[in-house]
Formats: sequence, structure tokens, C-alpha cells
Amino acid sequence: MPNTKSAKKALRQSQRKRAHNQFWKQRVRSVVHDLKGLLQNESTEVGVLKEKEILLQKYSDKATKEKVISRNKANRLKSRYAQKISAHQGYISGSTK
Repeated sequence: MPNTKSAKKALRQSQRKRAHNQFWKQRVRSVVHDLKGLLQNESTEVGVLKEKEILLQKYSDKATKEKVISRNKANRLKSRYAQKISAHQGYISGSTK
């Protein structure tokens, strides 16, 4: 337990920051989880995947702006899932690269 007034304030601030960071991390994680599930299902429509990809880009960019995740991690997530969606789209249309 904090003893001084400044330590109590620091505790309150860190609790608010933690809640804020957890909010954005959970948003990114939930979209990634949804995308993984959709990519495992071979009959998933490309339109649904594109919508989820847009959400992933939006949430990861916002989390980066809020300094919750690093810019490199956000770019890595977006790149990986764009490649997977593109491969899934090629698989559905019948062409292989």
C-alpha cells in the first residue's frame, strides 16, 4: 500500500493507464482471434475477411497511436494477416501462387 500522497496518486494513475492499455490490447486480440477462426474455415467469404482485416488495421493503428503496442508489432500483424487473407482468397478462387 502506498504511504505518501504522491504514491497514492501514482497508484491511481497507473491503474487508469493499465485499464486503458488492456482495453486496446483486448480489442486487437479479439480481432486477431476472429480472423484466425475465419481463416481456418475454408468456406469463409472474402468480404467477411476483408471487413475483419479493416478492423484489425483500425484497432492496431489506434493502439499504436495510444502507445499501447509498438509500431513494428502493429505493422507485423497487419502484414501477416493481409498475406493470409490473400492466400485464402487465392485458395477460394482456385488459383495457387
